[in-house]
Amino acid sequence: MKKTTLLGMLVLVAVLATAGIALAAAGNFRTHLSGDNELPLRVTLAQGEAIFQLNEDGSELSYKLIATNIQNVVAAHIHLGLESENGPVVAFLYGNAPAGGGRHNGVLSQGVITSADLIGPMAGMSLSDLISAIEAGNAYVNVHTNDGVAPTNTGPGDFPGGEIRGQIFGHEH
Repeated sequence: MKKTTLLGMLVLVAVLATAGIALAAAGNFRTHLSGDNELPLRVTLAQGEAIFQLNEDGSELSYKLIATNIQNVVAAHIHLGLESENGPVVAFLYGNAPAGGGRHNGVLSQGVITSADLIGPMAGMSLSDLISAIEAGNAYVNVHTNDGVAPTNTGPGDFPGGEIRGQIFGHEH
């Protein structure tokens, strides 16, 4: 390989690495959701992805929540908590919807979160407080399901405490 080609590739790698850091610094966050991340673990084929973008002045957090191979979604939230713990809801992403809603594949919800949307222990706080929790690894997305038939927790499509979950991280993670 020629020195100029090698040098060009090294420069490209450096630029891409810097761009990844800039993306995270600019307020891009994401998570992959699965039953393996739930506490307790959920055996399910459902999967999801949540993508977040903080606007330039830090006043709005846009999101898109995608869920596939899932049934009976009743709600989705951002919760405070480390990967090893369940925590309180601090923002709604979807719902509340009636139980027994059937199969879903694709975009579940999209919208914008502002300080006014924060609830629970973050009610009355600023959006920057939520962003700080996310950056500290202390926030996750949880998608809740319910088939509407007692008892609960009987299998996929019936996990009111959460069927798929993912810790929120910056893009470089």
